[in-house]
Amino acid sequence: MKVITPVKNLFMVGPNYAKRLEKLEIKTIENLLYHFPFRYLDYSLISPIARIQAGETLTIIGKIISIKNEYTKGGKKIQRAQVADNSGNLEITWFNQPFLIRTLKINQVYRFSGQINWFGRKIVMNSPEYEMVGGNQIHTGRLVPIYHETSKVSSKWLRSRIAWLLEKAKIKVKDFLPEVIKKKHHLLEINDALGKIHFPKSNQEIEEARQRFAFEELFLLQIKTLFRKKDWQNKKLASAFKIDQKKINKFIKSLPFKLTNAQQKVVKEIINDLKKEKPMNRLLEGDVGSGKTVVAAIAIYFTWLNQNQSFFMAPTEILAKQHFQTLKEFLEPFGLKIKLITGSIKNKKIDEEIDIFIGTHALLHRQIDTKRVGLIIIDEQHRFGVEQRSQLLEKGSSELISPHLLTMTATPIPRSIALTLYGDLDLSVIDELPQGRQKVKTWVVPQQKRANAYQWIKDKIKDTKEQCFLVCPLIEESETLQTAKAATVEYEKLSKKVFPDLKLGLLHGRMKAKEKDDVIGKFREGKLDILVATPVVEVGIDIPQATIMVIEAADRFGLSQLHQLRGRVGRSTKESYCLLFSEINYGKPFERIKSLERINIGIKLAELDLKLRGPGEIYGASQHGFFKLKVASFADIKMIKETRKVAEEIIDKIDKYSLLQAKLKRDKIEKIKPN
Repeated sequence: MKVITPVKNLFMVGPNYAKRLEKLEIKTIENLLYHFPFRYLDYSLISPIARIQAGETLTIIGKIISIKNEYTKGGKKIQRAQVADNSGNLEITWFNQPFLIRTLKINQVYRFSGQINWFGRKIVMNSPEYEMVGGNQIHTGRLVPIYHETSKVSSKWLRSRIAWLLEKAKIKVKDFLPEVIKKKHHLLEINDALGKIHFPKSNQEIEEARQRFAFEELFLLQIKTLFRKKDWQNKKLASAFKIDQKKINKFIKSLPFKLTNAQQKVVKEIINDLKKEKPMNRLLEGDVGSGKTVVAAIAIYFTWLNQNQSFFMAPTEILAKQHFQTLKEFLEPFGLKIKLITGSIKNKKIDEEIDIFIGTHALLHRQIDTKRVGLIIIDEQHRFGVEQRSQLLEKGSSELISPHLLTMTATPIPRSIALTLYGDLDLSVIDELPQGRQKVKTWVVPQQKRANAYQWIKDKIKDTKEQCFLVCPLIEESETLQTAKAATVEYEKLSKKVFPDLKLGLLHGRMKAKEKDDVIGKFREGKLDILVATPVVEVGIDIPQATIMVIEAADRFGLSQLHQLRGRVGRSTKESYCLLFSEINYGKPFERIKSLERINIGIKLAELDLKLRGPGEIYGASQHGFFKLKVASFADIKMIKETRKVAEEIIDKIDKYSLLQAKLKRDKIEKIKPN
């Protein structure tokens, strides 16, 4: 058997279980062995029956004296067994497992592991794991691994298959990490590590195994990033851009505001890239409202001066339209022709000579002559899949020739994640806000002060004629999220009961484009006082007159997302406010959202959220394209730096390591296109 052997060929698996395992991304033996436990039950305390106490989690070893089925009044079956050892007797119960009467044999000795509880006046053990004494001890009497499961695939089933592979089949995985790396970084050999992570004898063994697999996980990720970087560096430009500093200065002077020092620094970095013969591959990071679009406009203008087109892709129609309006204002006076392309715009013919195409993923599906594409800009780039980003890039590139690429994000990315996932990109950061912008005053509002907050909002709007966003996490009510306010229900309630004398609008992602435009248009013109919305307003709506942001069920959002929502207000010189409504007033979730009262810098909040929750929960890994680590942590800066250094040392010598090459090939890392 090899690591690439399909799991369906394994003993007691077959095609049915193989289909179920696919839901856990398990297709091969290697996938199964790398399906690591996410926690362990500690059943290692083995106690005589006479000494057990309620509340303890432990293992007893005893002989079954009797076992029978009993029926409740509702017709459900309870399995009740009497178990004895030399010190005493214990009652054990299971529920709705009638097969146990045949499985467990009277007078046979078993290990039973579980929690001890009171039942009336006697102590019992409920629904324990069990194994016959003398057999393989993997479910009881030890640290027992618990895995991510799916329908009809339990942790118990996974344990039995993995144990069979490691102990009966005695499969040996060839270690792809070079010996010199393992010795230098004190890493376990792979088979030793697999045994210890699945069936550890102590917490120390778990930690040793985790160190090994965390290192290799980050190491492979770093190799992937470096391959992407090398692939990009091998590309050339159709022609290098020439600089006309006088015209660029004239364009910058035409802007209705002075660039901040951070913007000037970033513009210089980008123009230096655009002058080189290698295509730019830069990530521009900056808080909401820091002026990234203006920087993009300067890059587009510079591209136009060199007779090249620009593509600008945004994740939502709202944001694409916002960019279209902003760039029109800056660039049309200089003679640039701009075209907006979104899914709701039916005209698929593009006849005119366009200098800038701005749009959503609809850009990917239009027939556009892209021979002159010199610059591609992708906003909120992590919201697009790798394939979508590659598709757009391919519109302006061939195998060896590529346009310049600028990706932008307002999502604060902790340095450790940027180092790991975006190590192939040059990083520019706008770390200051434009002059006149004020810090948004932020308060966490407890349930008992909600009525007072509503009254304050009402008075503020009536006195100042300013406007308010009210964001709810869901569109419609959900039985599984009782405390999450649904936008549609909240809109009805607020309109009729709380703010009957104010004008409210509703905005959510399921509305048609025209409906969204109408609502945003009315809000922008001041015809609405309050906009009730889902997080669709997180990016792309710029209403300077809006000075109040209310976020319902704030504890259900990540800090980075709360910070971005807060960034929808405070976009003028007017004092602005953010009210975080939450029904939670204690513990870590409460302390987490309270941090927004004192921290107003996105990157600091992202670092804090990373420590508290991890990247998957911060960004929503599945939908936002953030890599989900199995074992390693993006908070482990020391290991990230170590693996980066090792990857850089080995990247040009990979041909010497055939096992590492084979692993990279299995993981589809051998040929990476830039994304």
